Formats: sequence, structure tokens, C-alpha cells
Amino acid sequence: MPASADTHCPYCALQCAMTLTPTAGLAPAAQPGPGPAPAPGSTPGPASNPAPALEVAGRDFPTNRGGLCRKGWTSPSLLNHAGRITEPLLKGPDGAHRPIGWDQALDLAARAVKDARARYGADAVGVFGGGGLTNEKAYMLGKFARLALGTSRIDYNGRFCMSSAAAAGMRAFGVDRGLPFPVEALDTASTILLLGSNVAETMPPFVQHLKGARDAGGLVVVDPRRSATAAFTADGGGLHLQPLPGTDLTLLLGLSHVVIHENLVDSAYVQERTSGYSAVVRSVNAFWPERVQSITGVPAELIRLTARMLAAGARAGGSYILTGRGVEQHVDGTDTATAAINLSLLLGLPGSARSGYGTLTGQGNGQGGREHGQKADQLPGYRKITDPAARAHVAAVWGVPEDLIPGPGLPAVQLLKSLGKPDGVRCLFVHASNIAVAAPDANAVIAGLRSLDFLVVCDFFLSETAAEADLILPVLQWAEEDGTLTNLEGRVLRRRRAVSPPPGARSELWIMARLAERLDAPSTYSEDPETVFEELRLASAGGLADYSGIDYAMLDRGEPAYWPYPAGSSGTPRLFTDRFSHPDGKAQLVPVAPRRRRTPAVSPGPAAKEMTLITGRLLEHYQSGAQTRRVAELLAAQPEAKVQLHPAAAEAMAIAEGSLVSVANSRGEVVCRAELSTAIRPETVFLPFHFPGSESANRLTEAATDPVSGMPEFKFNTVWVRPVAAPDFARMLQTTEAS
Repeated sequence: MPASADTHCPYCALQCAMTLTPTAGLAPAAQPGPGPAPAPGSTPGPASNPAPALEVAGRDFPTNRGGLCRKGWTSPSLLNHAGRITEPLLKGPDGAHRPIGWDQALDLAARAVKDARARYGADAVGVFGGGGLTNEKAYMLGKFARLALGTSRIDYNGRFCMSSAAAAGMRAFGVDRGLPFPVEALDTASTILLLGSNVAETMPPFVQHLKGARDAGGLVVVDPRRSATAAFTADGGGLHLQPLPGTDLTLLLGLSHVVIHENLVDSAYVQERTSGYSAVVRSVNAFWPERVQSITGVPAELIRLTARMLAAGARAGGSYILTGRGVEQHVDGTDTATAAINLSLLLGLPGSARSGYGTLTGQGNGQGGREHGQKADQLPGYRKITDPAARAHVAAVWGVPEDLIPGPGLPAVQLLKSLGKPDGVRCLFVHASNIAVAAPDANAVIAGLRSLDFLVVCDFFLSETAAEADLILPVLQWAEEDGTLTNLEGRVLRRRRAVSPPPGARSELWIMARLAERLDAPSTYSEDPETVFEELRLASAGGLADYSGIDYAMLDRGEPAYWPYPAGSSGTPRLFTDRFSHPDGKAQLVPVAPRRRRTPAVSPGPAAKEMTLITGRLLEHYQSGAQTRRVAELLAAQPEAKVQLHPAAAEAMAIAEGSLVSVANSRGEVVCRAELSTAIRPETVFLPFHFPGSESANRLTEAATDPVSGMPEFKFNTVWVRPVAAPDFARMLQTTEAS
């Protein structure tokens, strides 16, 4: 192995650069022996963590400039963690997982696929992927599902993350790239409007790119909570707009109303570069600031001031509008993101040399993971699977007849709802996702997993989803593999191997290649990442996300590579400078309107209070917490979920700091300790979504989805909140573990 390796953090899409150096003289980490899996709701203890296999150092790079967050600094500790799975595990009749050999494991998986296809048809086999897979693995997973398994039933956890912003970008611009400009372009902005993203906790090194706007007094943060990011607006740094949950669309319409009626529109830009202006004007006429204040709770004068600041910034130092999951994870998330895009177009921001609109991708490869075939309706290169030309191109690269490629499948929530059903998925493969904790209506998802004929989970830890599996296949971690990822700015990066994997672990590329052999699959399936990337280049050529001009050699030289990067070009750091991606070259202004439905909740008793639940992240944890809950330092800092509520609401219910609280609705119940804070609105409660079992926030979230994107309703759910006595909690915990 090399003395050191330059690579990138395994967590968020900022993809902070780091250098990894092997630690000399380490004894091998202890491995778990045969035995029953922990209870699905249990949290693993990190106390036995051995010394990390690698030393990590921040590396200078435009996104992080040498900085790392706590998750990045501690990431190597998981490589030789005592809980690492290093052998295939098969669940026995007693529910215990025991080691088996690789040949037996692959034979069992192949037999399960053949049985499901023979009994129910090809679409009885499903695949659920993840935004943490490398580009190579995401590409191959889409090909493997459609050709080796013969199924259309593939989707991934990015449907829970970026789908609404992606759908809005596609209909407005004709293309979806999270940030259509380098992140360092934000440094010179005088005004930044940030909606629904707490970057100070989710990707801390990003905050340095907000400093210029903050120093100019132009940072505007929209969040129902006074988050760590919202706190940066204090002391003259800008504004914090604190709307009622679920009213972001109305707020954005109000901002557009002010821009139009105060003559702040960039008229020349709108006339030359957009279509649909008249319809948008009509759609916002009813949203004057005072009316918007009555709906959102945001003062009318702050709405006017924000619009004026954005317009002034566009004329002077530059303005940017950035959205995150807080405004997108709704049943109207696509329309809300569209409203943000409309506002940016009225101000002439997209494609400007000093301004722009973008959305902050969450997962490490959330951008690349959605471009090359994991999504139910897409083929490599961000091609539509229903497009005859796209199908013909990809079929030619794969060397198969076009009709062998299935049509569109089901988006993630529908796919999960079909598990175990007569016409649904009966055999499921899960890669890089912990859906038992991360999916909406988690209780129903777990029931679906348990109703399957056969569940295969590829993972390196016994996650809550892996604990449900019939077969667990141990895979490599980030520092044990080569490959590429695409960060939040559409820049393709090299992941480099820094340490040898445990002898029993295998790459997903190897697993797919071996299974393809057993299934007599058409086409070829390489286990070499660079070979797969060369095929990906061909498959993406001519598509919206064209990688054909990128290769490992140029990435290894450190050359910046922003897609689209057609062969012979120099890439595209900043999109839309000359035209948008619709046939007429114009961006489309699309009128949208609020449509909010509130799910009724049944009160559990007179002591309970109806409130609105929002969910989000903590600084120390990531996604479902399957990794970060195994890091001693991170778990010690945030060992449990806490429900944040306003002191006034807590007093009305006789809830004290640290006391047990029940948060419940018709889908489930969560019990955790109270954290009282004036940072949250009085009618709202906040739960982090990193914890399993009785603390799992997604027991409460609804599986209703945006009709355009398929995004679930994570950020607006009706719940009943009440205090819980300790004996009641003990009985509830026993019931949870029994289920």
C-alpha cells in the first residue's frame, strides 16, 4: 500500500479533501464471532473501538480549504471497528446470523432471484441503492438490476434527499446539477438567501463560504428553528426568517411578489433568457407581504427587506439563492424549489458571472449517484429510460438488444410499499442504505422487510436493516477502494485506496460480477473500478451528465472536472452562462401555488398537545447513524435522541428539561428526553433522525409523496406530544423490542 493517499471524506457531498496515512504496528481488530444479531432497535456500543487504522489530515481543496468536521476527523476509526462484518452471514431459523462461505452465499442469492422470477416474474426482484456508492458502483448497480436481474424495480435513498430539487431544476433549466457553479464562487457574494439547510451542523467547512455575505450583512437564513446556521445572522450578519413549518412556498411567492411590484425584476434578462413571465406574475399577485405574514408568521417588512437585499446584491457584489432539504422534503417540495428558482430568474441570477441559484446536495455521492442509473426512470448520463434514443445508445454500449432494458420502475416510497405484496417485490437487494431507520413510516417499512421471501443486504456493519436480512454480504469501506464521486458542485473526484480491506470483505463490483455469472446475465460486469468508469464514460456520452471527457489519469493529476465534460472539452465549472438546456435555450418560469393538506391525528388523551414535527440532523451524526453511532467520540457527544420544544409549550404540558416525552401519531410513537429551547417555534417540535428503535423519528413521518418527484413528507407531520412517566416508558420499550 502507498505511504499515504489523497482522497475525500466518506460523509457529505462537500467531499472535503483529506490525506490518509496508514498507522504502523496495529494488531488486527477483534472480529465478532457467531451468534444472534442484536435487537433491531438496539444501539451498538463503541467502547471497544481499537486504534484507527489510518491517520487523517485535512488537505487544501476549494470546498474545505484544509478543514474537516468531527465526522471527518474520526472517520478512520470505523475501518477496523470490532463490529465490522467480514464474512457473509446467513440468518438461521432461530433468527441468529452465522458465517457462511462466499460461494454458498452467492449461490443462495442467485437461487433466491431465480425462484422469485419463476414464481412471480422479473419485477418481483428489487434493488434499493444509495447515494454513498461510488459512480462506478451506482452505474453498475443500475446495469446489474436491469440486465442481470431483469427488473425495473430499482431506486435509491437519494429519492429521500435530492429528488424535489432535481425535478424543479429539470423543468426550469432542463438539467439538474446541485450547484451549477463552483462553491468558492459564493465567497464574493454580498447577499445569500439560504432556505432549509443548517450547513453549520451538516457540513461545517461550508460555512466559510458564507463569510463574505455575513460580513456584508447579507446572509438571510430561512428556518423554523434558530439553528446554528441561523445564529450566524446575529450582530448585523443578516436576517433570520422563522416561518411556520410547511409555509416556505408561500414565503417565496411573497418575495417574488415584492420583486415584481417594486420593479426589482431584471427585465432584460427575463425577456432574453426566460419564458413564462406573465403566468408567474399572475400567480404571485395574491401574495402581498401582509397576507404572507398572516400565513407564514414572517413579518411583512422582513419579506420586503429580503427581496430588496437580493436585488441590490444582484446589481452589486452578487446574490445567490440556495435551497436544502428543509424546503424540499414536502409533498409540495418540487413546487417550493420551483418558487425559489422563479425568484432567482426574476432577479437574473442563474448563469450570471457573480450570482446564481443552487441546491445543496446531501449525501457523499448524492449528485453522481442519481446520474447513472440508480433512479427508477433513468439510464446513465441522466438519460430518461423512456427516451428511445437514450435506450438505443445505452443498449449499444452494453451490447444488448434495446428491448432487453426494462422500462421505468417505482420510486422509492412506492417500491418500499410493494414489499411482500402479491404483485410487489418479494426478493430485495439493499446497498448503502439503512431503510429501517431512514425511510418514512419506518414501522411499515420494517414490516415490509419482514414479509419478503428473501432479503440481501450489502453492508460493513450490522445496521438495523442488515439485522432484518436473510443474507448479509460484507463489503468494503471508503478507504479500502478506488473509484470516483461527484460532489455538490458537479465536480468529479477520485477516491483512492489507502488500506487493505479485511480478507473476507468484497467490493460490490465483485459481488455483482459473480452474481451475474451465476444468473447467466448478458453483457459484461467488471470488478475493476477504472474499467467500469471507462464504460460509464461511453454510456454517459451525449447525455446531460456527460463524463466522456474525464478519465482517471486527469483526476489523478488533480485537474478540475465539472460535468458536462464531453470528450475534447474542458468541462463546465459554471452552467448557463450562454443558454439553458431546454431546446430554445431559455429557462422556464413555472407558476406554482400552495397546496397543503394536514393529516388528522387522533389525540391519545387530554394531557397531549397537537404540534407539528420537523426532523433534521445533528452535528455529530450522519444519515441513519449506522456509522456515526459506532464512533465513541461522536456517540458520547450525542448518545440519544432528544425532542426539542419551546419552554412555553413545555410548561403548558408540565414537561421539564430532561424529562421523558411521548411524540406520537397514527403511524407510531417515539419516546425520548426533552430539550427545552427558545430556538424553536412554540407550536413545533424537532427530532433528529439518526436514532433507531423507540427514538426513531421516521416512525412518525408520513409516506405521502410529492406527485412530481416522489419525495416523501419528512418535514411536516402532525403529532401529539405529552409527558411520560418512567414506568410507562419501560413498558413501551419492552413492547418495541418484542415487535
